Amino acid sequence: MPSLEVPVGVSRRPLDGVLRELFSLSWGDARKHVRSGKVRVNGAIVTDTLHPTSTGDAVELSMNAPRPATKERLSRDVIAYVDPHVVVVRKPPGVSTVPFEEGERGTLDQLVRALLSREGRARGGRTQGTLGVVHRLDKDTSGLLVFARTLAAKKHLSQQFREHTVHRRYLAVARGDVQAQTIRSNLIADRGDGRRGSTRDDSQGLRAITHVEVVERLDGATLIACRLETGRTHQIRLHLAEAGYPLVGERVYERRARRGETPDPGPATPRILLHAAELGFVHPQTELPVSFEEPLPEDMERVIATLRRL
Repeated sequence: MPSLEVPVGVSRRPLDGVLRELFSLSWGDARKHVRSGKVRVNGAIVTDTLHPTSTGDAVELSMNAPRPATKERLSRDVIAYVDPHVVVVRKPPGVSTVPFEEGERGTLDQLVRALLSREGRARGGRTQGTLGVVHRLDKDTSGLLVFARTLAAKKHLSQQFREHTVHRRYLAVARGDVQAQTIRSNLIADRGDGRRGSTRDDSQGLRAITHVEVVERLDGATLIACRLETGRTHQIRLHLAEAGYPLVGERVYERRARRGETPDPGPATPRILLHAAELGFVHPQTELPVSFEEPLPEDMERVIATLRRL
């Protein structure tokens, strides 16, 4: 496809929206093409769907462009626990849990499967070639995630997630002076701009409940803990943004500014500061409760330390 210039009136919008308008794409296709390395802005490949554009920028869509190189393997320290039935992983940020599109490589499920296979071969034993996905973390989110290693374990864990009996506690840094609260809403897949959001119509969407507690007051931000009563896609990010306290690093679900107000951009960070710190469930084989904790990663600790000094 030819290179098209960003016209007046479309500039400063995220790249996915600009691509959608210039090439008459759906939201899903626009984001897929950006993430898969098929879009260039002024000659440079851009894989960030939220990359800001300016009037006159040359945007090129090349359907034959190769996918950017991805991480090929994980180190052993990402495994928090493993047995023949389950594996609990310390997910690093920047890695998708599962493929976003057909043929995507370097996702967490693939990397963990390869790691376990290597270890099995090194011990001279048989390797289990499948992993059952029972929940997901966003690409930018770090922390604890469990995969099932047998079909029976997957059914058992999936039932626990459906019944909301799995313990999940997240740590996050949110802008503003957050107050302890419980946030309830019905989440829908499209709020009108191709992104998720809440509706007041109880006949639509999926019920979502987030319990928020304050861990530490920071300068212009708050370290919070969020316990999920339900586990909807982007639930914490949406609930905090809609309450007026978007997470630091959030660029999709921004708080809308009041008239005459400019939202505080917060400290610069390459990702959303959200971390899955605690995970607890009933082991599918032993029927005993198990729990895991993972401290804050270094990138979040650095931002928090900076906010303490301000």
